[in-house]
Amino acid sequence: MKNLRTRSRALGTIVAVGLSAGLVSSAAAQWEQWGGPARDFVVDAGSLSTSWPAEGPKQVWTRSLAGGYSCVLAHGGRLYTMARDGEEEQVLALNPETGETIWEHRYPAPIPEGAQLRFGKGPNATPLIMKDQIVTVGFGGHLACLSLKDGKPRWSRELVTEMKGNAQVFGYSSSPLAYKDKVIVAVGGAGQTLVALNMSDGSVAWSAQDFDNSYSSPILIEVDGQQQVVNFCASHVIGVSPEDGSLLWSHPHENQWKTNIVTPIWHGGILYISSGGEAGSRGLKLTRSGGKTEVEELWFTDKMKIGHTNVVRVGDNVFGSSGDRAMFLTSIDLKSGEIGFKERGFAKANLLAADGKLIILDEDGMLALARSSGDKLEVLCQAQVLKNKAWTVPTLIGTRLFVRDTETLAALDLQ
Repeated sequence: MKNLRTRSRALGTIVAVGLSAGLVSSAAAQWEQWGGPARDFVVDAGSLSTSWPAEGPKQVWTRSLAGGYSCVLAHGGRLYTMARDGEEEQVLALNPETGETIWEHRYPAPIPEGAQLRFGKGPNATPLIMKDQIVTVGFGGHLACLSLKDGKPRWSRELVTEMKGNAQVFGYSSSPLAYKDKVIVAVGGAGQTLVALNMSDGSVAWSAQDFDNSYSSPILIEVDGQQQVVNFCASHVIGVSPEDGSLLWSHPHENQWKTNIVTPIWHGGILYISSGGEAGSRGLKLTRSGGKTEVEELWFTDKMKIGHTNVVRVGDNVFGSSGDRAMFLTSIDLKSGEIGFKERGFAKANLLAADGKLIILDEDGMLALARSSGDKLEVLCQAQVLKNKAWTVPTLIGTRLFVRDTETLAALDLQ
């Protein structure tokens, strides 16, 4: 724990139940990992309004927040996120009603040699909450396990300097994944594409595979009764056993930059993957036979290519912001690969699905609610809510939406 320090400020008792009309007290009110409750950006939300005044939805509060793209987590009546302040990275616990800091943990975060900073200095990854602990991954690969109560460090690992992981030129961006009493991290490097750490002390439970690391976050799926961890690597998408990391299958998918960033979507036995550039999108059918996983490429298209934003599935339709230069909000049929619509009007955007609607936040800070059955997009309302680059996927708790750009965090009421 050398050179680490934690600052805390008591702000009184935060009540987890009945916080306000905008927050609900149920399992659905927890947002404990990248992608929300099911790691797929689909939210069990309250009833969202279909119209806003000219100035947009009600702003509950706003606060300054230093650089970074980490999403906001919600657990036990608190919010959690990460940020950068000068030469340090911060892990923050916040009051959801006011945005005030409850505690913060800071640590030195030097920029790794060779890092490219034109997209910022991070942190990029979203933390993971497991029981009474929060696991964070910084831009340069500092992994920390902290107490949820007060932010005090429990253990830490250095993915690059200690574990010899392959540092990403735009910083570590892969968000950790929970499995039983372990946290699975995309480390990279020989024999450690994925590493499972014991949550009790950070020791290595298993380390496996030689695929080059990229920026995507792993997901846990079930293929014909078998649980598998899917990880989108630099030139392949792979499936491994969450018990020991053994390889179950792999399939090539590589663009000219070896930057596979999108979190895959899994539904109905089909895995959706996509990248910017020449790689495009693929639908992969996964089945098990004779104890082995078979991979069938159902379709490929270069008409939908997702760079560093997310995608979300509603029914058999996947929605995302497609393009390398000109951006089109696009839908694609998961089973056939056929394009449903391509619509201009939004800059590069992240999405959530909630209350039968799409929540769209583009990089220019434009927020919108829309409906779509896959063949067309109906925008219900939209408003400018942020001023700076907004690359962080929003978080929805009940009808309270938390949005972030590179300087500001805000809470909006969508009721």
